[in-house]
Amino acid sequence: MASIKLTVKRKTPFLLYDVKIRDAEDADLEKVSRDLGLGLSLEEMRAVKAHFVKEGRDATDIELQSIGQAWSEHCCYKSSKSVLKEFVFGIDHPDVMSRGDAGVMRFDGRHGYALRIESHNHPSAVEPYGGAATGVGGILRDVVCMGAEPVAIIDPFCIGRVDTEEKLPKGTIHPRELLERAAKGGKDYCGIVKVPTVSGAFFFDDRYAENCLINVGALGIVRNKDLRNNFVSGPGEAFILCGEPTGRDGIHGVNFASADFSAAADNKGARHGVGPIPKRFVLAACLEANRAGLVTGMKDLGGGGLSCVVGEMALGGRCGAEVDLEKAPQREKGMAPWEVWVSETQERMMLAAKEGDVGKILKIFKKHNVPATVVGRSTDTLRTRILWDGEQIFDMDLEFLTGGPVYDRPYTEPRASSKADERAPALPSNNEIVIAMLSDLNVASREWAVRQFRMKGKGAVSGPMAGAGPGDASILTPVKGSHKGLAVAVGCNPWMVSADPYHGGMGCIDEACRNLVAVGARPHAFTDCLNFGNPEKPDRMGELREAVRGLGEVARGLGVPIPSGNVSLYNESSGGVCILPTPMVIGTGLIRDSRKAVTADLKGKGNLLFLVGDTKDEMGGSLLFRMFGGEGGDVPGVDTAGLKRLMGRMLKAMGKGLVESCHDCSDGGLAVAVAEMCIAGGVGADIDLSGVKGTEMVRLYSESNTRWVVEVAKGDEGEFEDVLGRKAVRIGTTGGTRLKIKEASVSLSVGDMRTAWKEPLGKIMDG
Repeated sequence: MASIKLTVKRKTPFLLYDVKIRDAEDADLEKVSRDLGLGLSLEEMRAVKAHFVKEGRDATDIELQSIGQAWSEHCCYKSSKSVLKEFVFGIDHPDVMSRGDAGVMRFDGRHGYALRIESHNHPSAVEPYGGAATGVGGILRDVVCMGAEPVAIIDPFCIGRVDTEEKLPKGTIHPRELLERAAKGGKDYCGIVKVPTVSGAFFFDDRYAENCLINVGALGIVRNKDLRNNFVSGPGEAFILCGEPTGRDGIHGVNFASADFSAAADNKGARHGVGPIPKRFVLAACLEANRAGLVTGMKDLGGGGLSCVVGEMALGGRCGAEVDLEKAPQREKGMAPWEVWVSETQERMMLAAKEGDVGKILKIFKKHNVPATVVGRSTDTLRTRILWDGEQIFDMDLEFLTGGPVYDRPYTEPRASSKADERAPALPSNNEIVIAMLSDLNVASREWAVRQFRMKGKGAVSGPMAGAGPGDASILTPVKGSHKGLAVAVGCNPWMVSADPYHGGMGCIDEACRNLVAVGARPHAFTDCLNFGNPEKPDRMGELREAVRGLGEVARGLGVPIPSGNVSLYNESSGGVCILPTPMVIGTGLIRDSRKAVTADLKGKGNLLFLVGDTKDEMGGSLLFRMFGGEGGDVPGVDTAGLKRLMGRMLKAMGKGLVESCHDCSDGGLAVAVAEMCIAGGVGADIDLSGVKGTEMVRLYSESNTRWVVEVAKGDEGEFEDVLGRKAVRIGTTGGTRLKIKEASVSLSVGDMRTAWKEPLGKIMDG
C-alpha cells in the first residue's frame, strides 16, 4: 500500500506542504482527510484525487484545506441543495430585488429591505456568549453586504428545558446557564452596534439539551441605488480585506458545524476570538464606502473565511482571482498560509472596487479607524491563484472548488401521526388545564427576554408584547418620514414537525402568516433556517425532505417568495440524540399605514368576540397532548387556497377599521388564545362555544391552522360578518374581570391567569 507523507514542498521561510495525492489508495485518502481535519468522505476524497490526476500534479496543503471548507455541508449544502431545488427554489415574485447573502424585497418606490436568518448552533453549545454574539455579527454583515443598513435583529432560540434536573452528558452546559449566556451575548453585541432586537422566540425541550439551536435573523433597509451584489463586476478589480486582523480562531469552523456534535470534544473550530475594533465601525465604514458609490461588490467573511469568499466573489462575476495572501493583516505570529486562508476570524468583510476608487475607500476606513488592505485582484480566468511573498502556493479551478458535490441522499418516508393512533389523555378540570398551559415554558411570558434586549429602535412601532400580554408580530417604520410599516414574525412548531414533517412544515408558514395578518400586515416574504439531524441517516433525511416539501408547497401556493435562507444539519450528538426537526421561519409583511396596526389586547367591555377559521379534530403534536400524555392524532394541515382567501378577508376587515384586537390561535388552541387576549388587555370575556364544531377537547384545545380570535366593536358585527362570511363564528363578549366558558366550566380571574403566565420563566432565570 502506498503511504502518504507530508513533505516540505520547497525551501521557504513559511510552512507549505505538498501532499502526494495522485498515488494514494483509499486508506491513504481517508487518513489525509482525517489528519488535515478536512471532514471529507472517501467518495469526496476520490473526486479530489481525480481532479489532481487530471491537473497532472499533486496538491498543496492549502489547496486541500480550501476544498475541505468549500465542500463542507455548511458551505455547499451538498445534502439539501437537491431538496431545496425541488421544493423551494424558483418561487418568484416581482418584488424580489436580489437573492444574495441576504434576500432583498421591494419596500416602496425608492427602497428595498433585506432579510436573512442564520444558525450558530454548534459554537453556541460550546461557548454560548461568544456563539450568540458572533451569530448576531454574522447576520448583520450579511445584511450590510447587500448595501442595507441593519434595522432589526430577531432571536429565535431552541434550548433544553431551563428547569431540568436531569443529569446531562459530560461537557453539556445546563440549559438555564446556556440561555442566560446566549441572551447576554446577543444583547451585548446588539448594544454595541445599536441595532434593536425587536422579536424572537424560545422553544424548550429536552431534545435540545445537548444541541441548542441559536438562530438569528436580521432586517435592513437599502436605497435602490445603493443595492449591491456579492461579487465582482469584472476583471481588474481590487479585493480589499477590512476589519479585524486574521487570527487562528474559528479554523475548521464550518467542518465542525458539518458533523455530529460532541460536547466533550475539544471543538476548537467553534471558538471565535473577540477583537478590539468596535463592531459598529466596520459596518459604518462599509456602508459609507458603498453610499459613496465606490464599491462594486461586498461579502461577509463568514464560514470558510477567505477560502470561500474570494472564490465565490470571483466566480459570481465570471472571473478569477489572484491573491497576495501575506498581505492579509495577521494578529498572531507564525501563521501558516493555510491557516490565514481558512481562518474564520469575525468582524471581517471583503470589498471589490475599481482600482481608481481604492484610495478613496482606504481613506474612509482610516477615518473610522478600521484596518483595510488590498490583498488581491480579479482576473479574466476562472481560477484562483495565491501567492505568498511572490511564491505561488495555490492554483485551482473555481468551478471545481466552489461547486462541491450534490447528493440525493437516501431517505425513508416518516411515519406521520394520525387519528387512527390517537389516545386521548386523562384530563383534570379545564380550569386546571388552562392555568397549566399558561404556565408552560413554551407559552409563558417572555418578559425576561424582553428585559434583556434593547427592543426599541428607530422607527419601532410595536414589539413582541401587546399591552400586558403577548403580541403576534413586531412592526417597524424603517424609512424616515413614512408611516409604511414592515412587520416581522416567527413561525415554528418543532413538535408538530416531529409528529408529521409534511403537515408540520406547512404549519410553520401558516403560523408566520397568521401572526403577520393579526397585526394588519400582508405577508410579503419568508426566510428560513432548516435545523435538522444527520442527513446521512435515511430517517433524518426523510424528515428534512418532507418538512421542506410542506414549507415550499404553502409558500408557492401563496405566491410568497423565500429569497434567502440557511440550512443547519448534523444537529445531534455523537451518541445519536437528535434535536426535534426544526424549520424556523421568519415572515415579513407590509402594512400601508402602521398607525392602523392591530394589537392582541382586548380593548373594552361589551365588544363581540369571533373565531375566524375552521376548528378541526387535529390534536396531534398539540400542547394538550404533550402536557398530559396524549398520543397520536392528526397533525393540523393547511388548505393553502383557503389560507390565501381568509387572509385577504381579514385584511379587508382591518382596512375598514372593523377589528379592535386580534390574536392567532396556536399553542393551547382557542382557550389559550382568548386567555392571552384577556391578560394583555386586563379585560375578561364570556365565551359561548356552541357555534364551534367538535368535542369539548377539540373546541377548546385543537391547534388547527388558519384561525384567529377577533374583537369587534358593538355595532360593527354585521359588516364584519359580511366580509368574513361563514368563516367567522360569534363566540362571546368582552367585559368583567374573569374568563368564563360556561359549557366547559371555566371561570378564571384575569389576575390569576396573568400570574400563571407571567411568572414561570422569570422565576427560573432570575432565581
